[in-house]
Amino acid sequence: MNRILAIFLAALLATIGARADNSNSASSAPSHFNEATVAELQAKMAAGSLSSEQLTSYYLTRILALDQNGPGVNAVIELNPEALSIAKQMDALRRHGVVLGPLHGIPVLIKDNIDTGDRQQTSAGSFALVGRPAQTDSTVAKNLRAGGAVILGKTNLSEWANFRSFESISGWSGRGGQTNNPYGINRNPCGSSSGSGAAASANFAAVTFGSETDGSIVCPSNANGVVGLKPTVGLTSRAGVVPISHTQDTVGPIARTVADAAAALGVIQSRTFDGRDAATGSVPLGWKGRSRPATIPTDYTQFLNAKGLQGARLGITRAGLGGFDPDVPTPQVVLDAFEAAVDALTAAGATVVDLDAAGFTFPSADGESLVLDFDFRNDVMAYFATRVGVPVAGGTLQTAIDFNNAHADEEMPFFNQDVFDEAESLAPGADDPQPVFNGMTYNQALEIDRLAGVNGIDAALSQFNLDAVVSATDNPAWATDLLYGDHFIFGTSSLAAAPGYPIVQVPAGVAFGVPLGISFFGTAFSEPTLIKLASGFEAATQIRAKNLPTFAPTIPSNDIQGTTLKKVHRKPVHMPPSPNAHKKMPRHT
Repeated sequence: MNRILAIFLAALLATIGARADNSNSASSAPSHFNEATVAELQAKMAAGSLSSEQLTSYYLTRILALDQNGPGVNAVIELNPEALSIAKQMDALRRHGVVLGPLHGIPVLIKDNIDTGDRQQTSAGSFALVGRPAQTDSTVAKNLRAGGAVILGKTNLSEWANFRSFESISGWSGRGGQTNNPYGINRNPCGSSSGSGAAASANFAAVTFGSETDGSIVCPSNANGVVGLKPTVGLTSRAGVVPISHTQDTVGPIARTVADAAAALGVIQSRTFDGRDAATGSVPLGWKGRSRPATIPTDYTQFLNAKGLQGARLGITRAGLGGFDPDVPTPQVVLDAFEAAVDALTAAGATVVDLDAAGFTFPSADGESLVLDFDFRNDVMAYFATRVGVPVAGGTLQTAIDFNNAHADEEMPFFNQDVFDEAESLAPGADDPQPVFNGMTYNQALEIDRLAGVNGIDAALSQFNLDAVVSATDNPAWATDLLYGDHFIFGTSSLAAAPGYPIVQVPAGVAFGVPLGISFFGTAFSEPTLIKLASGFEAATQIRAKNLPTFAPTIPSNDIQGTTLKKVHRKPVHMPPSPNAHKKMPRHT
């Protein structure tokens, strides 16, 4: 438990007369607004049966009971001391007939790498950024305030958005500790928007927000059984967001329904150039040479369609689903769950095209690691220049490396900073050969990644006349392992990461008590189509509604000993060491 946060929250709740039950039972937490959608909450506030102040108090009480106490999800790293006063302001505006948007009065949580120009820290989970808060709001935070949202607090994350080490542990940060999965506290919430995924699943806010470079919105959504919408790069601004890469970073919503994610996207997006992020007036890498759409929707809820799969053409790929390591294959129960999801697509009226059987191959974005390293060193220095009163203010990546070395007990108790070291070692020029990447240059890497979009998702959509490409998102959540790190078996977010294309992740099944989902992929600015398809799948299956989190201490929690018959006939199995055990597995940034 984050002791400082718990003390602050207890004091805050005392001011409104709330009483928190510190029991270890999830049943002690308030639950009457659980799973309520944004539209339902808005209807209650419009009718006068609910106020923003009451809803904010509800979430604060629930966070204290389940996040900081009880099972200890530990998804919230800091709460906004102004949350209740903002809620009161939104109530006053509503009483005067002013409603600023679909999130007016709705409490939201945002990832702790998104600047807020208030009393909250923006630390990316590292003490290197703790001190004086950011001087101004990020564009996303500014848009949320302009839309009437109540910024309830910040969520924990994988430190530095999972970009500090190849051996990192998703959901862990030096400042915030380890976030846990509401489906099973021993399970990992996946990174790097781990706190946002866990908080949305646990009903700690109506909507949460994360950031993704490659997988860090969709993987937490998959692991925590919620919807994740990773927007086209440049549809939402990265101004005031602790960066990894201006080529691939994007900010998007995580919610319990596609409708809530769609409503949130309309609030945070930058339909026109925001003046602080060049990408908001341009196109992502995969569309280089093309023009940004002249019109971008203001409201994405208009594309929701319970029958959105009827008549759709979807390209299915199982590429990589067998596992990254042949000695650690994907369990058959997971593969079977994906096939059941494919059957559900067909049953809901979609035509499914097997891309693998048709001989289509998605090219690998082999320039991605170089692009991210090169961008990070430059982009993080630019971000440090915007901060004052923190250890790395005005510094460089080397400043952060030095800080970590000097504070290794706090920052590096479990894993090192080899990604930081690799990025710092690169030659400075875009056309300089990089020995660590076999002589590849940054510009060559960009072109490889651009073509991965052109000859991947774009080619599949065109060649097979598809509305979207669909695959499983990631393997279900593994047990958190502070010694050996993450256990990724497969993941598909890289299909869209390098070219900067959107993804909508939707719950699609359960394996051994933990969720798994499918991802709808499209070309740049295809969010309307993906929302239509994803909402159709959600309506047809209702996987989340049928499989809510239980905050179980461990998953699986039943039949782990086996039957008496199994015990009699069980023999020990001795497996030889894997020859691939030393290989670096992917991490989600």
